[in-house]
Amino acid sequence: MNKNVKIRNEEETDYKRVEEITRKAFWNLYSPGCVEHYLVHVMRTHKDFLPELDLVIEVDNQVVGNIMYTKAKLVDESGEEKEILTFGPVCILPEYQRMGYGKMLMEHSFEQAAALGYGVIVIFGNPNNYVSRGFKSCKKYNICLENGTYPSAMMVKELKPKALDERKRVYHESPVMKIDEQEAGRFDESLDKMEKKYQPSQEEFYIYSHSIISGTSG
Repeated sequence: MNKNVKIRNEEETDYKRVEEITRKAFWNLYSPGCVEHYLVHVMRTHKDFLPELDLVIEVDNQVVGNIMYTKAKLVDESGEEKEILTFGPVCILPEYQRMGYGKMLMEHSFEQAAALGYGVIVIFGNPNNYVSRGFKSCKKYNICLENGTYPSAMMVKELKPKALDERKRVYHESPVMKIDEQEAGRFDESLDKMEKKYQPSQEEFYIYSHSIISGTSG
C-alpha cells in the first residue's frame, strides 16, 4: 500500500465530508436507507462525546473514513458504576473498504483510548468485523443489557488486562444513541437523494441483533 496515509482528529471543516462518508458507508446496510449520518451530526455536541477520540483517516490527503467514541457505563449489582467507552459509527468509504484502513483506524483509536486511561470498550456490531480486533462476546465478561440478556451482537474489548472482574454488570449506552427517527428522516431529506432498498446484509444484521447467547458463562 504505497499510499500516503494519515490519522488525525476530525476538524470542523471535515464535518460535512464525514457525514457524507457515513451515509454512503451505511446506506441500505442495516435497513433501507440509514440514520448513522444523523447520529454523527448530533453526537458532536453531546456531553458524552469524546472529541479527542473523534478521528479521521486520510489517504493521499483525502478523508476516507472516521471513528467516533462516546462515554458509556457499566453498573454492577450493588449499583457501582464504571465509566467505559463505546464507538460508532466507524466507517470507511465503500471504494476504500477491505484495504486495511478500518483496521488501522480502530487500532490507532484503541491506543489513544488506553492512553486516556480507559480500560473497556463495549460495542454492537457484526462479530465477523470485530473478533479479529480483540472483541469477545459480552457473555464471557458477564455484561448484559438491562433486561438481563446477552445479545450476540454485543461485544467487549479490554484495553488493559484484567480491566474487568467476574462481577455481573449491566451496560448503559449514552442517551445520544437513542435517535429520533423523524428528525433523522428530515435531516436526510435535506441531502442528495439516494435510493432506499432491501439487501441481504439487512437480514444478517436482524439475525445478529435479535439473537441472544444463553446458557452458563464460560
